[in-house]
Amino acid sequence: MEKQGWFLWKDCKLTATVHYPRHTLGILQAKLPIVIICHGFTSNRIGVDRLFVKTAQQLSASEFVVLRFDYAGCGESEGSYGENTFQDLISQTQAAIDYASKLPCVDSREIILLGHSLGGAVAVQTAAVDPRVKDLILWASVGNPYDDIVNIIGKDKCQSLTTKGYVDHLGYSLKADFLHSLQSYHPMKELAQFTGDILLLHGTEDKDIPSVYCTQFYHSCSHRIHGTSELKLIKGANHTFSSIHHFNELLAQTLNWLNRQSATDRITI
Repeated sequence: MEKQGWFLWKDCKLTATVHYPRHTLGILQAKLPIVIICHGFTSNRIGVDRLFVKTAQQLSASEFVVLRFDYAGCGESEGSYGENTFQDLISQTQAAIDYASKLPCVDSREIILLGHSLGGAVAVQTAAVDPRVKDLILWASVGNPYDDIVNIIGKDKCQSLTTKGYVDHLGYSLKADFLHSLQSYHPMKELAQFTGDILLLHGTEDKDIPSVYCTQFYHSCSHRIHGTSELKLIKGANHTFSSIHHFNELLAQTLNWLNRQSATDRITI
């Protein structure tokens, strides 16, 4: 079952969709893990080729509550995306965690961030400052926020910052503060400090974000004292896992990992 809603970040309403497993209807005492989806650069809570809708539907059918939301200025949320900074994206993710923690059926000790592309970097940096994040799932995650986003926009286009004060990217007016804020964040370094469990997935034919990042992320966190790390490269998949086969493999790997995490948590408790 899906429910539409919103939550406040500063003075902006951020639009959200929550997916509940059907059996939870009327059984509000049940407490379930929640997966919060962090979409990527100038994307939205639907995702390319309905990536996040399909993901939420399948995860909720497997006993997980799922929250997908639009960052400010994206999708149906209020605000201007290009006037945000990277810190604002972290702050909005924390507002999403606040909202998720109060939802019926949600176990606030079982909050998992699933970040795609730039949303992966946001998820890592949020987990670095917010102990409520238990585990991380990174799909085709950005590894070097500033360089990666400048490459996506185009270095030549970014030169317009000096003359116009903004970059026009797909109709989004990206201000200098947004782009410059990306320089201060290093998710690979931060991931090595995270104490929860991590799943890393990336397509080998990703033309937007190099799949080698997935291996680099894995090596950066594989020697941690606390928390496990798993890596899976999906052969032939593009940045948004757009084919039926690649999406099915992506979800199978993700669900298998989530179910094993839940089983381990039940044994530990």
